[in-house]
Amino acid sequence: MRLSPSVLAADFTRLGEQLEIVKNAGVDAVHYDVMDGDFVPALSFGDTILKNIKNRFGDELFLDAHLMVTEPARFAEAFRKAGADNITIHIEACKHIDRSIEAVKDTGAQVGIALNPGTPLDSISEIIHKVDLVLIMSVNPGFGGQKYIDYCTDKIARLNQWKKDLGLDFSIQVDGGISPQNVRQVLDAGVDNVVAGSAVFKNDIAANCCAFREIMKF
Repeated sequence: MRLSPSVLAADFTRLGEQLEIVKNAGVDAVHYDVMDGDFVPALSFGDTILKNIKNRFGDELFLDAHLMVTEPARFAEAFRKAGADNITIHIEACKHIDRSIEAVKDTGAQVGIALNPGTPLDSISEIIHKVDLVLIMSVNPGFGGQKYIDYCTDKIARLNQWKKDLGLDFSIQVDGGISPQNVRQVLDAGVDNVVAGSAVFKNDIAANCCAFREIMKF
């Protein structure tokens, strides 16, 4: 079970300090959202800040890069060199998804595949055996602070059953609108990796992490 706080919601004037709080609260991973203003309407940041996080924390934090960009394989090597341990790409953003997955794997990083809320699970049926992680987006990507889309719970449950039926061991991650108030429903559906932004970084970070830990039991 893993909590992956999204640095997109952090105070960037205090990023190192806030990540230190997260680490000291028992969290061993961070989620790094990259947005290009094309695949999604917003812009975020590139590989430089990720490299700075890697330089400060080394292997103490697992760095999970979520590339919400058009043709993300173009940037896989740069983010791997910056320190990404996992690189997640969107099936909707790739013309040739198999080639894109192989490009990420060639860097030595773990590879994840992300699906937007309205993208059906069947779209990844041919490549699901190739990935380490499947990210179910529970909001439409591009902005933080959105409300969880309820039908994604059933989607997660169907993915989890599919995983069992195929005998695969990929991680199931959820991202969007998750808080201590609703995290239990996604855990029960089969999630083992929870991305949370404002629910971690708003107000008391350590207390927020502890609230997640109490429910998630990690």
